[in-house]
Amino acid sequence: MSVKLEGMPENISTADSFTGKTVIDREGIEYGKVKHIHINSETLTVSGVTIHQGFNKDYFLSEDYIDKFSDETLLLSRPPVRTGIPVTDIDRHKVGKVKRLHRNPDTNELESIEISDGLMHSKILSKSEIWGIGEKVILRMTKEEFKKLE
Repeated sequence: MSVKLEGMPENISTADSFTGKTVIDREGIEYGKVKHIHINSETLTVSGVTIHQGFNKDYFLSEDYIDKFSDETLLLSRPPVRTGIPVTDIDRHKVGKVKRLHRNPDTNELESIEISDGLMHSKILSKSEIWGIGEKVILRMTKEEFKKLE
């Protein structure tokens, strides 16, 4: 638990006061709890957070996902794509699950996702093929169009 020190400005908090806060987006979907705050060592600004979603399910969100911290929650400006969540087609038919995220190594920007559609099969789709993100990823195509992809 953090302590306010005498002379400490009102808008300053310690990083440990954010750990354990629930992470939600604008629709109220919960994504886990804040595990770590990441600080850029050169600029001393927040560069992102690690979110703990359960047993061995931690993931990193860069600062562009963060809208603001409230007393009890971290509010996201947009929902993140995470591994293990369901993927559906534009008509809400299940296609598979997000197996892996492919990010640009320089910017950490999401470039594509790998979707597992069976035990041994997976397909990589550009982020432009994603129509929506929330509790699941919704693609801009039908299940039949997805099956025809190489």
